[in-house]
Amino acid sequence: QVQLVESGGGLVQPGSSLRLSCAASGFTLDDYTIGWFRQAPGKEREGVSCIGRRDDSTNYADSAKGRFIISRDSAKNTVYLQMNSLKPEDTAVYYCAADPNWYYNCPLSGWPYDAWGQGTQVTVSS
Repeated sequence: QVQLVESGGGLVQPGSSLRLSCAASGFTLDDYTIGWFRQAPGKEREGVSCIGRRDDSTNYADSAKGRFIISRDSAKNTVYLQMNSLKPEDTAVYYCAADPNWYYNCPLSGWPYDAWGQGTQVTVSS
């Protein structure tokens, strides 16, 4: 079955960087649109970034543009989210999700995504 496992979260200071990993099993990641989402306590889930299936198109939330980079390593069947210049407001549980559909621009709304990982905690604090 389709499984996604996030890793790479942790406690970091503002201005530092983290690289989150989303490892896929049970399917070929290249055949899916992959999104990164986050949810802070008491807040609604929000889309952070996504990467399209096959064509590797990408999309970013305004809050992530210029700071975060999403990428895919097909050989490792893994999608990464490189997060730079982290801010306290980036603190959240980060999830990756998979969608078998193709889009001209991948969605940052979570509703189309079928499979979700368990999440990894990112805490940005001084």
